[in-house]
Amino acid sequence: MLTFILISCFGMDCKAQNEYHKKMNSEQINQKVDSLLGRMSLQEKIGQLTIMGGDHKNLKEYISKGLLGGTNGVLPGKDVYHYTLKMQKLAMQSPLKIPLWFMGDVIHGFRTIFPAPLAMASSWNPSLVESADSVAAVEATSAGVDWTFTPLLGITRDPRWGRDIEGFGEDPYLVSQYAKATVKGFQQGNLMNPRTMMATAKHFAGYSDVQAGRDYNTVDMSMHRLYQMYLPPFHAAVKQGVSAIMPAFIALNGIPATANHFLLRHILRKEWGFKGVIVSDYNAIPELQQHGVAGNPVSAARQAFKAGVTIDLHSGTYFKELPKLVRKGVISEASIDSAVRRVLIKKYELGLFNNPFHYGDSTLALDAQKKLSKAHLRFAKKAAEESIVLLKNKNQVLPLSKKIHSLAIIGPLANDKADLLGPVHALGEPKEAISLLQGIKEKVGSHVKIHYAKGTGFNKQSTSGFKKAVEAANESDAVIMAIGESAGMSGEGNSRSKLGLPGNQLDLVKAVMKTRKPVIVVLMNGRPLTIDWLNDHVPALLETWFLGTESGPAISNVIFGDYNPSGKLPITFPRDVGQIPIFYNHLNTGRPFKPGDRYTSHYIDVPNTPLYPFGYGLSYTTFSFSKPHLNTQKMGWSDTLNVSVAVKNTGEKAGNEVVQCYIRDLVASVSRPVKVLKGFKRVYLKPGEMKKVTFQLSRSDLSFYKRNLTFGAEPGAFKVFVGGSSSDVKSTRFQLLKGN
Repeated sequence: MLTFILISCFGMDCKAQNEYHKKMNSEQINQKVDSLLGRMSLQEKIGQLTIMGGDHKNLKEYISKGLLGGTNGVLPGKDVYHYTLKMQKLAMQSPLKIPLWFMGDVIHGFRTIFPAPLAMASSWNPSLVESADSVAAVEATSAGVDWTFTPLLGITRDPRWGRDIEGFGEDPYLVSQYAKATVKGFQQGNLMNPRTMMATAKHFAGYSDVQAGRDYNTVDMSMHRLYQMYLPPFHAAVKQGVSAIMPAFIALNGIPATANHFLLRHILRKEWGFKGVIVSDYNAIPELQQHGVAGNPVSAARQAFKAGVTIDLHSGTYFKELPKLVRKGVISEASIDSAVRRVLIKKYELGLFNNPFHYGDSTLALDAQKKLSKAHLRFAKKAAEESIVLLKNKNQVLPLSKKIHSLAIIGPLANDKADLLGPVHALGEPKEAISLLQGIKEKVGSHVKIHYAKGTGFNKQSTSGFKKAVEAANESDAVIMAIGESAGMSGEGNSRSKLGLPGNQLDLVKAVMKTRKPVIVVLMNGRPLTIDWLNDHVPALLETWFLGTESGPAISNVIFGDYNPSGKLPITFPRDVGQIPIFYNHLNTGRPFKPGDRYTSHYIDVPNTPLYPFGYGLSYTTFSFSKPHLNTQKMGWSDTLNVSVAVKNTGEKAGNEVVQCYIRDLVASVSRPVKVLKGFKRVYLKPGEMKKVTFQLSRSDLSFYKRNLTFGAEPGAFKVFVGGSSSDVKSTRFQLLKGN
């Protein structure tokens, strides 16, 4: 982790912090909680199970009376530091002086905005995510915010769904690595440190598999699919010590997650031993009525609480209805106490009882309001560079020479700042973002003539701007086109049925292509798009997603070769919407595709294959792989299999390659995917340099949820694949021998 992110001890010296933290892991914390619970009224207890927004008309009254557990802390446009300070002072006027916690979406930065999660996933570098989230924690906690609603751990296989951009892609193993990295980044294994904050794994579970890709829609899947594909990232987060879990908005197999006893009490609490808090999504408890499982708010509160939801986010349903249910004997006060205990324990772990103003640093917070940290900006640029994926580079159009005489910068995203930040960008300010146009101007200086034309917008059909764009292209030696989606087209509630370029952007590209100038397309978007025409006709394509505050400098560094792109796709690009859902780790069929045989699984109008597969990404250099070498072809039940491959840089530039290792179980009690990711490593190689890369596989890596839903391995034949993407691999076989 970079040295500027190292988190020091504030408020009290490190030794005192460590001693206090040890106490928080002892029986003393339970004694403190029991003592406090004995002095709390029923309404005070239920208040701790309630979060209300800053827009609630009685917010200040409830806080001053000790009737509320927490409120928003991520409030764009507000002086958050002074707001959280004011609200906490108000809480200290309450009879029991129970401190508030402040929460919200700190998803990819707080003041300094990093690449959106799907972009960061393209780096295939979990340590990068951990460091970025550590920076976000420093900035957020300095403003008094101590709880974030991230990471989103859905397995994203449907690009119609708007929240793909908030997740880490389609593979359970890859997403699990980012789950652990995010929890480590925000929590650092020590919530007592005032520069760490609680993380929340969301949305539990299956939310990303909504029917028709439409947000909030129903999800229906087998238990095997749930356990095998959708639960592992959440389990990884729980094992990493995540503080909170947020149930999904959706109904899973007919039962809304917010009232799903099986998900929350059986899997989370019983199977996994989760000790943290379960917080509803925004207004999700009263929405049980719209789901058709609750006839009124009282029933909604009862079902959510009995299912295991600890905290009601925003709706106030617990606040109003739980007292009635306790008085009627429907819910015991002992069960209320059990839920409140979880809340109070977390507040103790955060250090709030030791010092209610533990979070909030006026110097850091006010400095950040005036000017972003240079160190944080440098790291944001590094993260953005690593997140860029080179999709195509015919005839090595890229990188451009800095000696080029003139350059056209065209497109609705060329001089845009707000959209670069992506959806849900906390307190990020568009005015602080650096556009692509600005980044290129700063890169090339005055000796390169820049011709800029917006050309069109996202929803326009008018071609009135095309003329100026074509003129700019004609006057230039090369063209950079910044096209894609606005930030508002992805994120929560923003599903799309069509995945082509919005508006008439494709027509703009076609018009510019007629100039016969070299065209480089820079895509900025929140999901995979169907861009087969671009792939067929445009010589160079860069996928940049939404890269945040330092977008312009990062993209410019790639375009002009100061950074050799190394990103790999964490999600498959379809050729056509009709292929969706499409993902690399699919099951085989009884009739896999065979050319010329109509009675095998295929389309008659489009290939089965994706446009760009999972794990794909080019470089300005080339790499070769040897065939994988195994330390044994017969792996014992308790042995470790070493899978080694020689990777060589066969090009003329230094660069990073992401070496990927996959397996396939050839015969099992249930159908297994054609490939399953089991490891990856980033390797830096100079021209001509070769390195040996080794992956170690144990029996647990070969395990899966079997026919009876028990987890384990089965002896038999396996294939192992190693290469630079899921579709560009070399393979060999081995046998897992039967155990004793």
